Amino acid sequence: MTDTAARVRVLLVGHGRMGRLVEQLAEASGVQIVGHLTRGQSSDATLPQADVAIDFSTAEAVYVNAPRLAARGMSLVIGTTGWQASESQLRDSLGRFPVGVIAAPNFAIGVNAFSVICERAAELLVRGSGFAPWIHEAHHAAKKDAPSGTAIALRRVVEAAGSTPVDIASTRAGHIPGTHTVGFDAVGEGITLTHTARDRSPFARGALEAARWIHGRRGWFTMRDMLGV
Repeated sequence: MTDTAARVRVLLVGHGRMGRLVEQLAEASGVQIVGHLTRGQSSDATLPQADVAIDFSTAEAVYVNAPRLAARGMSLVIGTTGWQASESQLRDSLGRFPVGVIAAPNFAIGVNAFSVICERAAELLVRGSGFAPWIHEAHHAAKKDAPSGTAIALRRVVEAAGSTPVDIASTRAGHIPGTHTVGFDAVGEGITLTHTARDRSPFARGALEAARWIHGRRGWFTMRDMLGV
């Protein structure tokens, strides 16, 4: 087991389902959770010092908390979605501080490998052979955003690789952790690629690994940077 003194100290931003799961898995990942930043906690004096903040809060909270925590020298792992339309402004704001940021709509290692596979498939099938791409994603009924941040990221990748618009369909039902299907359709044949999350643990483990990776780095990064793809 990793010695406590050597562990990355992490502040959790948001303490919902994902935040609690990150906390449960932290010790096995060699990460020390030193505290929480939750809604209504406005005083910086009450925040413990940490190396990295992992944010699974809300889009509105990201704009407020990210510069606040970067000013205290904390690098950031941002798993919250819904703020990406203003990414350039946030990057400019955080660029003033000597910290690292890794932002992703989905930190699961499998999903990020899936994105690379879909990109290559689009190059071969859409640009090369004229297949029509499409995306369907399904999540639990309580998920607020639709389409999901992961589906939007997949659309961006496939559109860039295939040079054609991609339609997204969304389903919200029951307790589905998350399923993303990217399809390619042509006359007389079709191909579908699917990533299925059986539970939320891959998202939490990926975020913890990202916290370990970003510690000591400076700049804005994605999961592709972390995975070297």
